Amino acid sequence: MESMGELRRSHSCNELGIDHIDEEITLMGWILRRRDHGGVIFIDLRDRWGITQIVFNPELNSEEHAKAHALRSEWVLAVKGRVSPRPEGMVNENLKTGAIEVMVNELRILNVSKTPPFPLDEDVEVSDNLRLQYRYLDLRRPGMANNLIMRHKACQALRSYLNGENFLEIETPFLTRSTPEGARDYLVPSRVNAGKFYALPQSPQLFKQLLMVAGMDRYYQIVKCFRDEDLRADRQPEFTQVDMELSFVREEDIYRIAEGLMTSLFVATRDIELKTPFPRMTYDEAVARFGTDKPDTRFALELISLTDVVKDCGFKVFRTVVEKGGLVKSINAKGCATFSRKDLDDLTGYVGNFGAKGLAWVKVKEDGEWQSPIAKFFTEQERADMSATLDAQPGDLLFFVADAPAIVHQALSELRLELARRLAMVDKNTFDFLWVTDFPLLEYDHEQKRHTAVHHPFTLPVEEDMALLDSDPGKVRSRAYDLVLNGTEIGGGSLRIHQKDMQDKVFAALGIDAEEAADKFDFLLKALELGAPPHGGIAFGLDRLMMILTGRDSIRDVIAFPKTQKATCPLTDAPAGVARKQLTELHLRPDW
Repeated sequence: MESMGELRRSHSCNELGIDHIDEEITLMGWILRRRDHGGVIFIDLRDRWGITQIVFNPELNSEEHAKAHALRSEWVLAVKGRVSPRPEGMVNENLKTGAIEVMVNELRILNVSKTPPFPLDEDVEVSDNLRLQYRYLDLRRPGMANNLIMRHKACQALRSYLNGENFLEIETPFLTRSTPEGARDYLVPSRVNAGKFYALPQSPQLFKQLLMVAGMDRYYQIVKCFRDEDLRADRQPEFTQVDMELSFVREEDIYRIAEGLMTSLFVATRDIELKTPFPRMTYDEAVARFGTDKPDTRFALELISLTDVVKDCGFKVFRTVVEKGGLVKSINAKGCATFSRKDLDDLTGYVGNFGAKGLAWVKVKEDGEWQSPIAKFFTEQERADMSATLDAQPGDLLFFVADAPAIVHQALSELRLELARRLAMVDKNTFDFLWVTDFPLLEYDHEQKRHTAVHHPFTLPVEEDMALLDSDPGKVRSRAYDLVLNGTEIGGGSLRIHQKDMQDKVFAALGIDAEEAADKFDFLLKALELGAPPHGGIAFGLDRLMMILTGRDSIRDVIAFPKTQKATCPLTDAPAGVARKQLTELHLRPDW
């Protein structure tokens, strides 16, 4: 191996073009491919920015050409040479540097490489576990590298916009106390305070509210958060939020800031101009029409209620469900009467994964008649009423689920997504934003036999519903809002409680008595008695946003060093055991 010596890189591997012909330049990077064509050796040299073809010609420099015979993939090179136009017919239109090549007159081998455990060509499929084990190699692949470059651009754009809106970037602690925020905490034992633990923050929620009490007025932070919960494609144990809080605001102020932030982000990363203001929909409407509070509005397939239409019908299954307080809802899959019986059986099994006991279906034939195992249970008038409600036309396929409301909504929500996938109804280059508003403040947890906060316990109730906190807390609406993009919740926030007596009432509705409130939230309650201003905020999931912007299916593809679905790191083999001495210093007694 050799050193760089006096060589200094003059250009990146994505910079040279016709304007550089006959210039002496120096490039440094990794070998992506090597080709030997009748004695002339061609190498694609790659760095973070792109690829340049370099050429070793024995007629120009026999000594360096001889050295080039040993070169292999992923060796690290420094080369000096002259920029030349590619021969006629050899121009690569798909490469930014495809009109030129570099005729090498000096080669330095800076490092060698073993054969990589997988090819680094972009089109090669590699298992996720192997990619994570050798993440530093995976990140050499242009697609992965570009994801991180786009993430950098996104963070720059976010900071620039918020700075321009008079926000202050302020850091909040990572070592704090455990508070109930909906997920399990990651706990950190204290060495100097025996038997006590810090918790890593699930969000900076309380600290950003305290910053409003401190008079900072507008705060933001691009911050790591931690939740010890079951993982999936859009979750990680550690994730990044774009967090913000504002004083003396109402919802409209936060909507404006958030929409401006998204507009700046999309221009900086995708050169896309968004149309604002974004559409809005209440929580109740979203669930009624789409079965979920994060609907994908890029396609139709809306849920249609038949509960009132079939409450007295001749089909006992539907009638009984309605009598017990359940719902009967349907989706009209336009033009899908060609689905096979296997397709229908597969979809029935699919909705069964979400609690549905069955999936009834009707094919509308060309003459308007119903083809279905359940058709015989309805009178002609009942079929006509249902068809009218569903706008059923010849060639349509009608799906029905009858059950408890939560099951009906989840099963049909998942069914519409599956139908959209099968029918290729989604344009991945379309970005549909939607504000979902007026969430319930509380929901009843049957296991804990008490109400829990839908968002968090510091969310302000809707003013006209406050009287219901004592009599019917489940009906209280909150001044909370989520921003949904293409069916993914990318951000959520609310106006906050800023008066102690109101916070006490919400704690009471949650079953948090005065003693528990003082134990866990004394610092917040004291702050609310010392001139807390009206305030509110929102936080965006940066990883989810980047997943959508890059067109990836998992947030792992936009995080430099992510964890697996079991919260492990194949690269560093974390989590790992530690020495007993360390545990003793932390006042922990292992039981193994």
